[in-house]
Amino acid sequence: MAPPDSRHEPDAALLEAARRWLSPVRASLGSDFVAACLTGSVLTSGYDPKHSHVNVLVLARALNPATLEGLAAASPKQMRAPFFDPLFITRAELEGSLDVFPIEWLDVTERYLLLEGEDVFATLVVPREKLRLQIEHDLRGKHLRLRMQWLAHTQRPTELRRSLVAGASGYHAIFRALLRLRGESAPASHGEAIERVAAAFQLDAKALRGAHELRYAERNYTDREARERYRAFLVEIERLVMAIDQMPVAARP
Repeated sequence: MAPPDSRHEPDAALLEAARRWLSPVRASLGSDFVAACLTGSVLTSGYDPKHSHVNVLVLARALNPATLEGLAAASPKQMRAPFFDPLFITRAELEGSLDVFPIEWLDVTERYLLLEGEDVFATLVVPREKLRLQIEHDLRGKHLRLRMQWLAHTQRPTELRRSLVAGASGYHAIFRALLRLRGESAPASHGEAIERVAAAFQLDAKALRGAHELRYAERNYTDREARERYRAFLVEIERLVMAIDQMPVAARP
């Protein structure tokens, strides 16, 4: 179970909306329903209903084509916020993917809110020996995309800004995983996670905050500022990839 200080409690109205959304979905699954829980940014203090959807993980015993057809018909049509973004997965798929997606499942086990059903994540054990490899794999992929976006849009700051904003939450998940790999607890706060990763790997914290600050900014950055932040962020991500590459593959908390 996630430690109490790592989870921000959604307000009553959002929880009620989540349960209304779940009701026809749960009925459609019938005896195949195992559990449903909220995950992701909605459980952090940085949740922004203007930019973030509400992640709902629905665990089932089976998801055959007939079951999926029923779910497609039963899933509520969303015309206004909050907008729910469901992930449907079977229990067997969950257990079989623990070594493939350790970042994602560790994030869920540390911060989730059970809406209904069996509390599967309370006792789930995620193997961590693959964690460093997934961190490096994911961050290298993001770094390559950052570089290609820079080449394609270096004179189009609006596109650079859009790219960073779209990927901000993915970087936060990697930063949290890096702290776990070092044997540290991972803070729910985006800003704190960035600061701690910067300190641990001797990076420029201001530059590393680029994606986060562009996404959650309360003011509009000029094109020049957006371009400069993108460039600085690209440099720090490259430095971080090189540092991770030097870490032992078998490193564990």
